[in-house]
Amino acid sequence: MRIHVIGAGLAGLAAAWRLAEDGYAVTLYEAAPQAGGRCRSFLDLQLDRVIDNGGHVVLGANRAALAYLRATGGIKAMTEVAPAAFPFHDLSTGASWTVRPNAGPLPWWIFSPGRRVPGSRARDYLGALALWRAGPDAALADCLPPSLLRQRLWEPFSTAVMNTGPNHAAARSLGRALLQVFGLGERGCRAWLAASGLSTAFVDPALRRLAQRGADFRPGWRLARFHTADGTVTALEFDEERIALTTGERVVLAVPHQVAGELLPGLTLPSGDSPIVNAHYRLEGPVTLPGGQPLLGIIGGTAQWLIARGDIVSVTVSAAGDLVDRPASDLLDLLWSDVGRVLGIATPRPASRLIKERRATFSQTPENMRRRQATVSPWTNLFMAGDWTDTGLPASIEGAVRSGLAAARAATR
Repeated sequence: MRIHVIGAGLAGLAAAWRLAEDGYAVTLYEAAPQAGGRCRSFLDLQLDRVIDNGGHVVLGANRAALAYLRATGGIKAMTEVAPAAFPFHDLSTGASWTVRPNAGPLPWWIFSPGRRVPGSRARDYLGALALWRAGPDAALADCLPPSLLRQRLWEPFSTAVMNTGPNHAAARSLGRALLQVFGLGERGCRAWLAASGLSTAFVDPALRRLAQRGADFRPGWRLARFHTADGTVTALEFDEERIALTTGERVVLAVPHQVAGELLPGLTLPSGDSPIVNAHYRLEGPVTLPGGQPLLGIIGGTAQWLIARGDIVSVTVSAAGDLVDRPASDLLDLLWSDVGRVLGIATPRPASRLIKERRATFSQTPENMRRRQATVSPWTNLFMAGDWTDTGLPASIEGAVRSGLAAARAATR
């Protein structure tokens, strides 16, 4: 049985990999010239460095993503930050601290002043349980009133995980994600970073594995429309050619939700996009961030998270709706002012590159979480994958991989 996978982002790659490993004939199509979607790397000629199109981090609790990396061999291109530590720097006060979860599921670290957020108390952390118990209509701001802990820990995590501001981010989905991470203790909180770029970890090894299994990868193939009859997909019409489906052939649609809506009018899908702005700066030599880790959270500035890799410092600003329309040069100057203050560098902005992901994720509000599509579809041989499908988790790398695996299972039942 041949299974056609439309879209070679992480969801499509995960689905195609799983299907090929299970012995199915797989054809993987991608509209762009390369695989990876929103999780890939490229050589930037201005910086003369390989950079990522976004600041993606995998955590130890992201079991599906790590299993995918281990199975494809991509784990060799990842660096594990162990023991887990989350350094922060507050630009408004100059204070720095590091959150250090302990090993094991019992969070005794919240009782240690040296491990928790300065100025917080152990009982403050219990308030996060309100996220886990939240109703389907609740946002983070409905569950956690303004506080020092919310400002210095929960909001930075929420904005990064949900790519939606705290006044609108769905509390229930965030609560599930935080419980998975912090509920596993130190091991679940470990950050895994792509040492040489996202493509070397998430994309290239999977494509090599697919080739070894005889899968057919077709970049530059854009699906224009489905042909359907009697509740099934009968043909795939690409710009290049029309492919009729034989009895038993199935399709996994793993494209962004906007594209799914264009291909399948009438589906109930999330509405509205939430952008992410990423800036990359090349410095004169290797960079050490405050706290001694390759990852740093920023409080009180425009920048939110920094990732250091060699002589490149990358900045991520999630839920960047108020920034995305500003000129790139202005944003690079604005973000460099934060980076320079953190690193103690007073020189003008170095060589830099700005990347705007206008459609990074859908806006993860309670209403949109209810509009996520199930893996199965109204067509018996068509199955859905993507971080916008109903995985129960936020739209993230983990959610994308899980959705691809779920679609692969459903397609082969």
